[in-house]
Amino acid sequence: MKSEELLDAVGFSVMFIRPGDSAVAMGLGDLPVAATSHFINLMESAALTAISDYLEAGESTRMVSIDVNEIDAVAIGSEIRATARCTQVQGREITLECEVYNGERRVATATMKRATVERVSFLARTAAQSIVEQLPQI
Repeated sequence: MKSEELLDAVGFSVMFIRPGDSAVAMGLGDLPVAATSHFINLMESAALTAISDYLEAGESTRMVSIDVNEIDAVAIGSEIRATARCTQVQGREITLECEVYNGERRVATATMKRATVERVSFLARTAAQSIVEQLPQI
Protein backbone atom coordinates (compact mmCIF):
# COMPACT_ATOMS: atom_id res chain seq x y z
CA MET A 1 0.00 0.00 0.00
CA LYS A 2 1.22 3.46 -0.88
CA SER A 3 0.31 4.88 2.54
CA GLU A 4 2.00 8.28 2.18
CA GLU A 5 -0.02 8.99 -0.97
CA LEU A 6 -3.27 7.59 0.42
CA LEU A 7 -3.83 10.31 3.03
CA ASP A 8 -6.63 12.66 1.89
CA ALA A 9 -7.61 10.40 -1.04
CA VAL A 10 -11.30 10.86 -1.85
CA GLY A 11 -13.88 8.58 -3.41
CA PHE A 12 -17.50 9.00 -4.50
CA SER A 13 -20.47 6.72 -5.09
CA VAL A 14 -24.11 7.26 -6.15
CA MET A 15 -27.26 5.19 -5.64
CA PHE A 16 -30.93 5.51 -6.61
CA ILE A 17 -33.29 4.28 -3.83
CA ARG A 18 -35.80 1.78 -5.24
CA PRO A 19 -38.81 0.29 -3.42
CA GLY A 20 -36.84 -2.89 -2.70
CA ASP A 21 -34.21 -0.80 -0.88
CA SER A 22 -36.68 0.30 1.80
CA ALA A 23 -36.52 -0.72 5.43
CA VAL A 24 -39.96 -2.33 4.96
CA ALA A 25 -38.87 -4.46 1.99
CA MET A 26 -35.75 -5.62 3.82
CA GLY A 27 -37.61 -6.42 7.05
CA LEU A 28 -35.68 -3.77 8.97
CA GLY A 29 -38.56 -1.57 10.06
CA ASP A 30 -42.04 -0.45 9.13
CA LEU A 31 -41.25 2.86 7.43
CA PRO A 32 -40.96 3.07 3.64
CA VAL A 33 -37.60 4.89 3.69
CA ALA A 34 -34.09 3.84 2.63
CA ALA A 35 -32.66 1.14 4.88
CA THR A 36 -29.59 2.26 6.83
CA SER A 37 -27.67 -0.69 5.42
CA HIS A 38 -27.79 1.01 2.01
CA PHE A 39 -26.09 4.08 3.46
CA ILE A 40 -23.34 1.77 4.73
CA ASN A 41 -23.04 -0.01 1.36
CA LEU A 42 -22.79 3.32 -0.44
CA MET A 43 -20.13 4.64 1.95
CA GLU A 44 -18.16 1.40 1.58
CA SER A 45 -18.30 1.75 -2.21
CA ALA A 46 -17.00 5.33 -1.94
CA ALA A 47 -14.23 4.17 0.41
CA LEU A 48 -13.13 1.46 -2.01
CA THR A 49 -13.08 4.01 -4.83
CA ALA A 50 -10.89 6.29 -2.70
CA ILE A 51 -8.26 3.69 -1.86
CA SER A 52 -8.19 1.25 -4.78
CA ASP A 53 -5.51 3.10 -6.78
CA TYR A 54 -3.15 3.05 -3.78
CA LEU A 55 -3.14 -0.71 -3.17
CA GLU A 56 -0.31 -2.93 -4.36
CA ALA A 57 -0.94 -5.82 -6.75
CA GLY A 58 -2.56 -8.67 -4.83
CA GLU A 59 -3.74 -6.40 -2.01
CA SER A 60 -7.34 -5.75 -1.02
CA THR A 61 -9.09 -4.38 2.04
CA ARG A 62 -11.77 -5.58 4.41
CA MET A 63 -14.05 -3.68 6.75
CA VAL A 64 -12.84 -3.68 10.35
CA SER A 65 -15.41 -1.33 11.86
CA ILE A 66 -17.87 1.42 11.06
CA ASP A 67 -19.46 3.95 13.40
CA VAL A 68 -22.57 5.28 11.62
CA ASN A 69 -24.67 8.31 12.51
CA GLU A 70 -27.94 8.42 10.58
CA ILE A 71 -29.08 12.04 10.59
CA ASP A 72 -32.23 11.86 8.48
CA ALA A 73 -34.35 9.49 6.42
CA VAL A 74 -34.42 9.27 2.62
CA ALA A 75 -37.56 8.63 0.58
CA ILE A 76 -37.98 5.97 -2.08
CA GLY A 77 -37.13 7.43 -5.50
CA SER A 78 -34.30 9.60 -4.16
CA GLU A 79 -30.77 9.68 -5.45
CA ILE A 80 -28.12 9.65 -2.74
CA ARG A 81 -24.37 10.10 -3.02
CA ALA A 82 -21.55 9.25 -0.67
CA THR A 83 -18.08 10.62 -0.19
CA ALA A 84 -15.20 8.98 1.64
CA ARG A 85 -11.91 10.65 2.56
CA CYS A 86 -8.88 8.89 3.98
CA THR A 87 -7.91 10.63 7.23
CA GLN A 88 -5.38 8.26 8.76
CA VAL A 89 -3.14 5.33 7.88
CA GLN A 90 -1.59 3.30 10.69
CA GLY A 91 0.25 0.21 9.58
CA ARG A 92 -2.29 -1.82 7.61
CA GLU A 93 -5.33 0.05 8.99
CA ILE A 94 -6.98 2.84 6.99
CA THR A 95 -9.45 5.29 8.57
CA LEU A 96 -11.97 7.08 6.36
CA GLU A 97 -14.52 9.79 7.13
CA CYS A 98 -17.70 9.22 5.11
CA GLU A 99 -20.83 11.24 4.39
CA VAL A 100 -24.08 10.54 2.55
CA TYR A 101 -26.11 13.31 0.92
CA ASN A 102 -29.58 13.54 -0.57
CA GLY A 103 -29.24 16.65 -2.71
CA GLU A 104 -27.60 19.22 -0.43
CA ARG A 105 -28.96 17.56 2.72
CA ARG A 106 -26.48 15.47 4.71
CA VAL A 107 -28.31 12.32 5.82
CA ALA A 108 -25.55 10.15 7.34
CA THR A 109 -21.94 10.24 8.48
CA ALA A 110 -19.53 7.51 9.49
CA THR A 111 -16.01 6.74 10.53
CA MET A 112 -14.88 3.58 8.78
CA LYS A 113 -11.79 1.50 9.42
CA ARG A 114 -10.50 -0.91 6.78
CA ALA A 115 -7.52 -3.25 6.94
CA THR A 116 -5.35 -4.12 3.98
CA VAL A 117 -4.95 -7.84 3.36
CA GLU A 118 -3.01 -9.96 0.91
CA ARG A 119 -5.88 -11.36 -1.17
CA VAL A 120 -4.73 -14.98 -1.71
CA SER A 121 -3.56 -15.67 1.86
CA PHE A 122 -6.67 -14.00 3.32
CA LEU A 123 -8.99 -16.16 1.20
CA ALA A 124 -6.96 -19.30 1.99
CA ARG A 125 -7.20 -18.57 5.74
CA THR A 126 -10.94 -17.95 5.44
CA ALA A 127 -11.46 -21.22 3.53
CA ALA A 128 -9.37 -23.16 6.06
CA GLN A 129 -11.42 -21.75 8.95
CA SER A 130 -14.60 -22.83 7.21
CA ILE A 131 -13.29 -26.39 6.72
CA VAL A 132 -12.18 -26.63 10.37
CA GLU A 133 -15.62 -25.48 11.55
CA GLN A 134 -17.24 -28.27 9.54
CA LEU A 135 -15.10 -31.03 11.08
CA PRO A 136 -16.90 -33.25 13.62
CA GLN A 137 -16.22 -32.29 17.22
CA ILE A 138 -14.41 -35.03 19.15
